[in-house]
Amino acid sequence: MTSSPASQPPRQTAQQHALDHVRSLLATGALKPDDRIRQEQLAGQLGTSVIPVREALKTLQAEGLIRYVPHRGFHVTRLSVDELTETYLIRRLLEDEIVRIAADRLEEHHFDVLEESLQEMERLAPEGDVAAMIEANRRFHFTIFEAADRPRMVDFIRILWQTTDSYRSMYYAELEARERVNHEHRSIVEALAAHDVDRAVHELDQHRQHAVIDLGTRLDPVAEASEVSDASETA
Repeated sequence: MTSSPASQPPRQTAQQHALDHVRSLLATGALKPDDRIRQEQLAGQLGTSVIPVREALKTLQAEGLIRYVPHRGFHVTRLSVDELTETYLIRRLLEDEIVRIAADRLEEHHFDVLEESLQEMERLAPEGDVAAMIEANRRFHFTIFEAADRPRMVDFIRILWQTTDSYRSMYYAELEARERVNHEHRSIVEALAAHDVDRAVHELDQHRQHAVIDLGTRLDPVAEASEVSDASETA
């Protein structure tokens, strides 16, 4: 028996396919800050014309993820320390609130997904499979966020995450950072399982702060670590 046309899922447009592909390249670190994005090369990889690729890049440009430089084409946006810190501050405001909402709604199946994500990241950390760790990390956090049943808040948080996607792979490049992330995730789950929401929010704040301090020193190697630390107190 064949499905009727009405029951079949809509086909993804070439532009949406290109958009998802570039987002994936940013999220996994295949594209890094300042990298040039070659439209013809992407079109060849996707088996499409340059037109949907160009439209996808314009969408990402409007979101601030990439920029267009005259005579040089599209490049991945590089954030300043201030821009990075501000992004993490906004994340803190939204994520702290959504975790407090989600805490009483987490059920056994949520904790099962969290544990699976944790174990996957702990297995991947020594191997240095950054792309797979980043995917498991996203699944870990958004399992908590989506449990709050606040889709608009989750959408805003997702946009903020996308803004710093190209930096996450930089942070995960070091084994010490990967092990720290796993330890922090474990602490967050323990706090949520114990219904200690204040501790869970505190652990999450520390989790973000370690990332912004590390990335801040990479974005501005000349800056003193103490200056970046001070700037991240609100992040």
